Amino acid sequence: MPELPEVEVVRRGLERWVAGRTVATVEVHHPRAVRRHLEGAEHFVQALTGRTLTAAHRRGKYLWLPLTEPDGAPSGRAMVAHLGMSGQLLVEKPAQPDGTHLRARFTFTDGGRELRFVDQRTFGGLAVEDADGERIPSRLAHIAIDPLDPSFDEDAFSAALRRRRTEVKRALLDQTLVGGVGNIYADESLWRARLHGTRPTDRLTRAQVADLLDGVRSVLGEALAQGGTSFDSLYVDVNGQSGYFSRFLAVYGQVDRPCPRCGTPIVRESFMNRSSYSCPQCQPRPRARRS
Repeated sequence: MPELPEVEVVRRGLERWVAGRTVATVEVHHPRAVRRHLEGAEHFVQALTGRTLTAAHRRGKYLWLPLTEPDGAPSGRAMVAHLGMSGQLLVEKPAQPDGTHLRARFTFTDGGRELRFVDQRTFGGLAVEDADGERIPSRLAHIAIDPLDPSFDEDAFSAALRRRRTEVKRALLDQTLVGGVGNIYADESLWRARLHGTRPTDRLTRAQVADLLDGVRSVLGEALAQGGTSFDSLYVDVNGQSGYFSRFLAVYGQVDRPCPRCGTPIVRESFMNRSSYSCPQCQPRPRARRS
């Protein structure tokens, strides 16, 4: 699933190629693409036709574009998008042939490039939801801001993390605590902080939390600079280009390869029906609590 860097790359592409344009037509090619729009596909089309997409915003792994009415007045609504496992928002020339997994198409009154929603596994989705001005849609309000946001409160994060009685990797994946971090960047951040993912959060020192936050910020920033992480064709930016951070991964997906820091072979462990990767030397498992 795309994480913060990948979704932010898409947001920047939408800001450049889509923001400020007025929707001429909307086609819904698969009902699952708009299943989150509770009023149905026909209402989704009506809610967007003739409206202008004013800007592109992101909270965690969600995107939203506020709408204005044909007379320029704010509509109080926004188009919200979640890419799911394989969703892509592509900006393509009208003459470009449709992809196999095209789920929705948006044309614009300027006659330029179209916006196409492509989703092989159909876990992603689009909806038009209430959003007052530039503020976040209410359905996304529970998602925490991410560590790259200037308003991120380090002290509040540290206190909230240490209050949790859970494992540190589970906490990193909790979108109500910190937004945008998924399995890939959690493993990379923990490696940078020299912490095993099973370390209890209530036993972390302030210094360890600071190291973890530094690790999260550095890995997200570097991944963003590389256009995100692409392992296959499912994640691309709005122009269909892959990200290149997979070339710089230290532990994720690197089982049996030497740790870039100490040379110890990276190990894989099962985690929540997924995988965790770590260095057993740099990230030793915590000692069990005494009963």
